[in-house]
Amino acid sequence: MFSLAYKIKDDLEIDNEKIYVNMAFDKVLRFIDAMNDDELSDLIKIEVGLKILIGEVLDWDFEKRYRVFNEIQSSFFEAEKAELKTDIMGNPLPQKAVKELDVYSLVHDAEYIYSSFMQAYGIDLFEQQGKLHWLKFKALLNGLPEDTKFRQVVNIRVRKLPTGKGSAEERKQLQELKEIYALPQKDGEKHDWE
Repeated sequence: MFSLAYKIKDDLEIDNEKIYVNMAFDKVLRFIDAMNDDELSDLIKIEVGLKILIGEVLDWDFEKRYRVFNEIQSSFFEAEKAELKTDIMGNPLPQKAVKELDVYSLVHDAEYIYSSFMQAYGIDLFEQQGKLHWLKFKALLNGLPEDTKFRQVVNIRVRKLPTGKGSAEERKQLQELKEIYALPQKDGEKHDWE
């Protein structure tokens, strides 16, 4: 959880052992890629995930690897999902609002994210690999101004097609832009925002 009141915590304690978790944004992006790779078995995902976020763990038995992996998931990733389930007043959101909309992809929109960080903050994300914390990265990403390429692309994806008299040309232009900037989809998948 992102809080300015406390230092960012990047460690876990398991079996009286402090384990440092490397939450640099590039490590987290690799971790997310591995967890979303359908070709990897769950066992391989645990091994790869631990190697990405904490380094070599070859001397641990499988039970400890599994416990550490689950603790990383619940401490660093599941807390973020739970946080998204309320509005700014703390009220629960309707189920439809809780559903994550695929309006951007950290992988497919990497070029737009990179250029937008340079434009808005003067931050070269390649120079920040291994340095910029995931929580800071997400805060900066969420705070990108509307005039950045990333925000413009997301806006095109979520904008409703105009209806009514005299809007045929505008509708056609927006539909063409939506096709240009569409995210790759799995077979038969249709987005709610289309």
